[in-house]
Amino acid sequence: MTDKDKDKDNETKQEDISLEEDRPEYAKKRVFVPVILATFLLLLGIFAAIHSTFYQSTDDAFVEGRLISVAPRVAGPVVKLLVDDNYDVKEGQLLLEIDPNDYEVRLHQAEAKLAEAKAQLKVSQKEVEVGSSNLNQSYEDVTSTHSKLDFAQKDYRRYSELYKSGIASKQEYDNSKTGLTVANANYKGATERSKSLKSALESHQAKTDAVAAEIQRLEAEVEQAKLDLSYTKIYAPQSGKVSARSVEKGNYVQIGQPLMQIVPKRVWIVANFKEIQLTHMHPGQPVSIKIDTYPGKKFKGRIESIQRATGAKSSLFPPENAVGSYVKIVQRVPVKIVFEEDITGYNIVPGMSVVPKVKVK
Repeated sequence: MTDKDKDKDNETKQEDISLEEDRPEYAKKRVFVPVILATFLLLLGIFAAIHSTFYQSTDDAFVEGRLISVAPRVAGPVVKLLVDDNYDVKEGQLLLEIDPNDYEVRLHQAEAKLAEAKAQLKVSQKEVEVGSSNLNQSYEDVTSTHSKLDFAQKDYRRYSELYKSGIASKQEYDNSKTGLTVANANYKGATERSKSLKSALESHQAKTDAVAAEIQRLEAEVEQAKLDLSYTKIYAPQSGKVSARSVEKGNYVQIGQPLMQIVPKRVWIVANFKEIQLTHMHPGQPVSIKIDTYPGKKFKGRIESIQRATGAKSSLFPPENAVGSYVKIVQRVPVKIVFEEDITGYNIVPGMSVVPKVKVK
């Protein structure tokens, strides 16, 4: 064996000795690292279990608020537009104005018709007054002629008996008969005149009632015209910020056409918790709120209410589970959370994503 072969053999033996010395340390690492990892995972699981016992959280939560749509109640061209997107407005503030000219004309026409009807009513009422007076006089005439007729009938019977007995003359008998005929004719004439006056009075009264009803209709028409004229000015229904403005000056707008939205400052959170998270949850519990827009800030809140139906059940098309292919799915229930601190200094608007954490114990 040459010297070179001996040197190589010695080097090989030394490498084998070195590998044998390193192998126990490597084996220790292979055992030690999994133990540490398993211990960490165990501690993490214990922490998660304890945390879930006292807290419930979800990332299926959003800032919610009312979006008030502003729409006209009358049609016409817009002649004034006083706000733009993201303007802060106060309740009752004028937002825009529709051309009022047509509605002013309609109001004047309705008022003119009303004035004419009121004049007709005065004439009709005068006719009713005169007719009522004439009718009362006719009643008196009927009473008077009836009394005279009664007297003439008695007088005729008396002279008729006297004439038959030969006591009264033929002339006296004829005079009593003529008097009865005249009294009867006067009574019938007074009665017919009374009926005619009563019919005329009823006609005048019906006309008066019709004119009075027409006046009521025209008064309502005037009020509607006044309302339509007032509707040409559109005011902010609530305080808030203008959003989604779609109208420009000069646009012809229709009744009910959305022009813009007012977003009030009051907002809250709707968190869709799983049904299994609601076991110990109830209104009044404190909530820690994280908002993606402000990652370093935790807002204080509380549960105000829990919806008495799942989100799926409250949807437009709730699921029908009476089928053979039913698969159980964990449902989510909307929970309303309100802020317990002043958030006016933060730009928290509807639609933002949040993560609420509820302290349930």
